[in-house]
Amino acid sequence: MLLCASGPSYALAPLLYIMARDRIPALITLCRQPMIRSRIPSLLLVIVVAVLSGCATRPINPPLEWVDLKGGFRYETRWQHRIGYDTENIIILAFSGGGTRAAAFAYGALEALRRMDLIFPTGLNIRMLDEVDIITGVSGGAFTALAYGLYGDKLFNDYEQRFLKRDVQGEIIARTLNPANWGKLWTTGWGRSELAAELYDEILFNGATFADLDHGASPMIWVAATDITTGSRFVFSQRIFDIICSDLNALPLSRAAAASSAVPVVFSPVAINNYGGTCNKIRPAWVAPFVDTAEPPRPAARAVRQLQGEEAYGDGVNRPYLHLVDGAVSDNVGMRSVLMSLEILEALQESGVRTRLDTAKRIVVFIVNSMSSPTTKWDQSESIPGVLNILGKAAGTPIDSYSYETIELLKDTAARWRTLRMIRDWAALKGNKPPAVAAALRVPDAEIYAIDVSFPALDDKAELHFLNQLPTSFMLPAEAVDRLRAAAGTLIMASPEFQRFVRDAGIKLIVAPAAGGNPATAR
Repeated sequence: MLLCASGPSYALAPLLYIMARDRIPALITLCRQPMIRSRIPSLLLVIVVAVLSGCATRPINPPLEWVDLKGGFRYETRWQHRIGYDTENIIILAFSGGGTRAAAFAYGALEALRRMDLIFPTGLNIRMLDEVDIITGVSGGAFTALAYGLYGDKLFNDYEQRFLKRDVQGEIIARTLNPANWGKLWTTGWGRSELAAELYDEILFNGATFADLDHGASPMIWVAATDITTGSRFVFSQRIFDIICSDLNALPLSRAAAASSAVPVVFSPVAINNYGGTCNKIRPAWVAPFVDTAEPPRPAARAVRQLQGEEAYGDGVNRPYLHLVDGAVSDNVGMRSVLMSLEILEALQESGVRTRLDTAKRIVVFIVNSMSSPTTKWDQSESIPGVLNILGKAAGTPIDSYSYETIELLKDTAARWRTLRMIRDWAALKGNKPPAVAAALRVPDAEIYAIDVSFPALDDKAELHFLNQLPTSFMLPAEAVDRLRAAAGTLIMASPEFQRFVRDAGIKLIVAPAAGGNPATAR
């Protein structure tokens, strides 16, 4: 900001800082050459003019004066568009982080579900992909989630060329090193993530905002980032934006994608204005029992903590800005949103409140997790691993462990519901249940299917090794992208949990081939 505000007389120090910050040793070496050294004043003048011409204003999310619980991009309004669809099954896709590796793996899952036709016992014939109610996305997975929410079937025409098989990482670096962008990078609140957001908008989102996701019967898209101040998950939903008194409909999808994938240090945090306390914020009725009681419903203890953290965003006076980084820091597989929703629904049902669970018989969660575990030879040598390797492992290990725990929590919830239903049914045969026992045994009738779509589930060990070596970056060879897509489809079809869902629902499953061959039929 000093450079933009103070003019050329103060240009040299900030310019040197930018060069050091972005590590441009080639320029320093170049300046040492005799011929170049004599022209440094002229070169500096050219660079300063370019930098000054690039000064910009940070994108501002607009304030919201009036909260309307029936409007905006929120689950309650999206659900209305799906009335008339299958009500017995809730289908959720959770896309993990992992750069292009995650984006391509998630895309492969969408392709696989698109090829599946479901024929229900009632005669209803519908594509599996059209059954999807909710998609959660984090970091790399957020791009595929947002792009599918925006384009629907049109995504399958050109997503590979526009994003997956493009050197996005190289283009971001080129823009960072371009002197014409240095002024922007020095503007307060404008960092490399905003520069990346500009690129994402140009190559993928075409100026679309969250208002453009609210169409037809498309699924609810929950993209998450991390509030770096508190470490809590920040979901781009109008319910959260009600608390900060801002209009999510006006927010570009590219900024949400940039925030969700803003790897700390590599990318800058994305700054969001917080106007909390300046609108007629209306708390949804279902929230009150969880945040206004000294003893919240026990099945929702973790959800209560999340809700209380969200309520704290309402203090816009003391927290006028929120700084968001990679969603993988707080939830790398996008499962926290799923778990929180299930905990809230369960607690509400126990309290006698009607919920979506009243008609659901099955909750199917596809955990599309592209976490890789590259092999190392550290234990075979006395040499100490390098600093960068240690830092990468130190950052990745807690995230991987946390991801494992969230997946296991979903499986534990499924097992607990199943056990309680067995006890409930047994008690019903005995009759004369005391009210306290009846209340304790009130449990959702829905069966949970946790479908593991991850590399370790592959039977092909050579393919597992190949995928595990793929880096977390925004540039992969075309072959790697294609193998990731194919692996996702293979894993879904081979999943015992998926096959159990098909059997339990009495579905006839017809699967079109990915390329050539005859359609496959399963029952």
